[in-house]
Amino acid sequence: MPSCPHCQQSIDTEAIACPFCRTPLKGFGHPGIPLHQASGDEFLCESCTYHEDDTCTFPQRPQAKTCTLYRDRAQPIADPAVNPYLSGHPLRRWRLWLTRNAAVVAISAIVAIAVLLASIQR
Repeated sequence: MPSCPHCQQSIDTEAIACPFCRTPLKGFGHPGIPLHQASGDEFLCESCTYHEDDTCTFPQRPQAKTCTLYRDRAQPIADPAVNPYLSGHPLRRWRLWLTRNAAVVAISAIVAIAVLLASIQR
């Protein structure tokens, strides 16, 4: 069970605010938005990825003690999901492309057959 960053009391993981000291624990009162809080006298911006690359738009920057956008620069960034259209066996990629573009393939086949029939009848 996590503890409150302010009073160190044990709290529920879904708690929006600490029931003991009323410190907000979730951003904007929403249980799905984590609210990162600095401990002691340090600021979150000192170790944030967005502050480092200058893409942070948070109004309290560079002295933010709480932030919903915080991303620790010491944590590795997860690899983006592998695109199934760019990886795997060539036959599998071809099959995926065909299913994705089935309408284009069907119309192209109809046009090709029509041109072939027209050229045969001359």
